[in-house]
Amino acid sequence: MASNIKLFFNFAVLLKNRMKKFLSFAFIIFIGSLIKAQENPKILYLDTLESWNLHYQFTSANQYHPTFHALYSGTNSLKPGEEEAMSVTSTLFYGQRLWNGAVFYVNPEIAGGKGMSSALGIAGYPNGECFRIADATPALYAARYFLHQHIALSNEGYEKTDDDENSIKDRIPAKRVTITAGKFSLADVFDNNAYAHNSREQFMNWALMESGAWDFAANTRGYDYGIAVELIYPSWAFRLAGSAVPKVANGPDLEFKFNKAVAYNCEFEYKPDLFSRQGSIRVLFFRNLSRAGNYLNAINNFKNGTDTSLNVNSLSTYGGKKVGLSLSADQGLFKNFGVFIRAGWNDGHYATWAFTEIDRSFSTGINLDGDMWHRKDDNIGLALAINGISDDHIKFLNAGGYGFIIGDGKLTHYGLESIIEFYYLMKISTFLYLTADYQFVNNPAYNKDRGPVNIFALRMHTEF
Repeated sequence: MASNIKLFFNFAVLLKNRMKKFLSFAFIIFIGSLIKAQENPKILYLDTLESWNLHYQFTSANQYHPTFHALYSGTNSLKPGEEEAMSVTSTLFYGQRLWNGAVFYVNPEIAGGKGMSSALGIAGYPNGECFRIADATPALYAARYFLHQHIALSNEGYEKTDDDENSIKDRIPAKRVTITAGKFSLADVFDNNAYAHNSREQFMNWALMESGAWDFAANTRGYDYGIAVELIYPSWAFRLAGSAVPKVANGPDLEFKFNKAVAYNCEFEYKPDLFSRQGSIRVLFFRNLSRAGNYLNAINNFKNGTDTSLNVNSLSTYGGKKVGLSLSADQGLFKNFGVFIRAGWNDGHYATWAFTEIDRSFSTGINLDGDMWHRKDDNIGLALAINGISDDHIKFLNAGGYGFIIGDGKLTHYGLESIIEFYYLMKISTFLYLTADYQFVNNPAYNKDRGPVNIFALRMHTEF
């Protein structure tokens, strides 16, 4: 508890010191927007347009697991003793219209705290708001700054966008090309499942907020430099993106030697109209080139004495390749009830380089809208995630190897890592939401000799 209080204190001090700069920046842009509006008064007064917007979010998550059974532990194991951890994130979302169809967004962010066992020991880690970092002190960084450009393909048909985080109130063409360029998250563009995508308001587990087997390129905090192009029609869309990859596995710095290290993603989305409610089906393909090590090469190097660490990520030479596929679907069945399903696969010969150590993934779940019990802004989610790894990956872990997330020292009894998550999100006031969350993790890090683990969480989220 004392560490949590200290974390909040450090966060408050940093927020106080930095907020003046944030507000000064926003005020300058605001004045510029007013001047621009005077030159063209219609820009602020059209009922479907706005010149700029500003939003804010704060999320804290406090997680706890009691003591669980473990025959042994290794370098990257979840600690079997009783454990508690807290994470906090705070983000400012500023959007400025530049010209017809173009908006520039910038998101300064502060994050602090740690996950349990420093975000190690479970491939489907239970807190999507924490990162694998050594220092729990709140830190300020530029999460996103990117250009969003819509190009009309037809003058027939328009749709409205809401005033929201990284979304300006607008009227955009229903048939269009959309370009996103700069620093953003690939998860902003791809695999946008309606019921399992947002760890601040939906499921918290990494294997539920994205497809677990999708090793989406990003730095430690989940952001990347790249460009994405989307061809969008009312009933379908096609997306393509190229982006940088980390210099080291799950590291903070990205490299820009695109002839040797680059991530490609493409996705086709179809939006069927079933049960008089629109759903979505997505097929995602990715191919990453990086310095990721090969599992079997790491074992051979250890046996012949070339590498005594058995750390697959120490093989820092170019040539690492990972390809994979993901299927994601969501569908509203009734007025207050929806379902989702995901399945993912990657070849699993080379180490995971950015997201988490999952080579095979499956998840499914349901969502209930609180309007069913006269709490229209409340929400319930229940989901199952099953994670697996490749044969090469199993051999590597059983030899005593470790990656950047898991590694118990051996893996004599491999088992699928299965996770059940249940949450209830309750709206407390206009801007405040509280979530009670429970996760059951069987075979953490694919190890039948450890677990199961019961994880309890209380999440607070505010936005305006």
